[in-house]
Amino acid sequence: MNLARLTEDHVATFGDYESIFFEGKWHSTGEGLARTRGFAAGLQELGVERGDRVVVLLPNCPEVSISYWAAWRIGAAVTPVIFLLPPPEIRRILENSEAKVAITSPDLLPSLQAAAEGIPTLKHIVCVGEAEGTVPFTDLEKSGEAEMVDCSPDDLAALLYTGGTTGSAKGVMLSHNNLEWTARVAAEASEIKPHEVGLLTLPLSHSFGLHVSIVGALNPSTGVLLRWFDAHQFIDSIEQHKVQRLAVVPAMLQFLLLMPLEERNLSSLSSITSGAAGLPSEVLRSFEERVPSVGILQGYGLTETSPTVAVQPPSSIADGTRKIGSVGPVVPGEEVKIANDDGEPLPPGEVGEITVKGPNVMLGYWRNEEATAEAIRDGWFHTGDVGKVDEDGNLWIVDRKKDLIIRGGFNVFPADVEGIVLKHAGISEAALVGRQSEKWGEEPVLFVVINPGAEVTVEELTAYCDENLAKYKRPSEIRIVTEIPKTPVGKPDKKAMRATL
Repeated sequence: MNLARLTEDHVATFGDYESIFFEGKWHSTGEGLARTRGFAAGLQELGVERGDRVVVLLPNCPEVSISYWAAWRIGAAVTPVIFLLPPPEIRRILENSEAKVAITSPDLLPSLQAAAEGIPTLKHIVCVGEAEGTVPFTDLEKSGEAEMVDCSPDDLAALLYTGGTTGSAKGVMLSHNNLEWTARVAAEASEIKPHEVGLLTLPLSHSFGLHVSIVGALNPSTGVLLRWFDAHQFIDSIEQHKVQRLAVVPAMLQFLLLMPLEERNLSSLSSITSGAAGLPSEVLRSFEERVPSVGILQGYGLTETSPTVAVQPPSSIADGTRKIGSVGPVVPGEEVKIANDDGEPLPPGEVGEITVKGPNVMLGYWRNEEATAEAIRDGWFHTGDVGKVDEDGNLWIVDRKKDLIIRGGFNVFPADVEGIVLKHAGISEAALVGRQSEKWGEEPVLFVVINPGAEVTVEELTAYCDENLAKYKRPSEIRIVTEIPKTPVGKPDKKAMRATL
């Protein structure tokens, strides 16, 4: 077994066709396969062998996927690194993974070089572009053709480092089987149609972007790839290429709602899948009202689950089974158990920790047996998320277990409070975190961003919260800020917020 066989099978089955549009140019499947074969041989020339790790530190571009498939072809594992990380975090990944080669671009090279200084395990830096002291990506592509290396289903294919929002980042080990199996079931559950035009601006270096790369190898697909998210370019791309399907995080929808959507022709757009963080129902309804052709679907997954656990299929909108606020049914072949603190299952409707079992669950945390044993118990991966399953089998995410605020013995779920606050017409973003309190144990602190042109005071928001929230849920302090800090994939960075308290 080797994930890279999917690219060979894809071209053999569907032929050579234009599949990816990036910065004014179409790239074909045949071209991608040829570049992959050549770059794989180039990595071998640099000494990369089966089991070695290859760091990929790039913004979105075709070379990201080529790097992935080439590394897999020779039995190596990829370590994607989100390009927004600062040098200290990049250094920790380089040291911990002991990557032999790192692939980057000229604009990111200074950060990588600063991070890599003095690390003996990193032998080569490959650059997509010209840069002194690096190996040109294009030179490696001319190295010939590498033979496919046979791998075990449980061989390491990807080592992804978690965001570290609740502590130090850990390396998540995903196998060839993890990634291929999840891609197949998720593609089926998402009802992806042949050559349906998609738009991708989420980082390919995130677990979701990695997942999309593999899903694209299973079906004949056509996609528009953006280097990063820019709201104007995003809307322009939908119009120009008649995009039908999108994948977003909630923060992107909130940015788009600030634009004159009614003035643009977005009629081609049929479905949007939102993930990575909770989507406020008000944001969903507002977007669907302003872009009537679209239906917004929610999904749920984690890096440790390769990543998909549950997803709302597009047909749930047409047949009326979509439940706004849920993340849909669990994908076939996986199991979800809502557990109490002792790991015992809870009945439908009751809230507890979401635990997951199936072929999608990671091999474990890289060189961290203690963390692995804590996360995977009796075959069940403990997500740290709090949720419930309803009578119809839909999964609902209540909150992040580690974000739970316990105030005087009462549980305050931040997502609950944030959803109420976002119903205020003057608020565009809201995030609630806990602060230590001698009197209450913890007390909630609310961060909000005001809509452009709106005039909202702390006193007005305090009165709004008093009117709409139970007393124990009301924020002890409200901070109006210009922006909510975000992780590189667009989630509210609650660790950074708590550090300011």
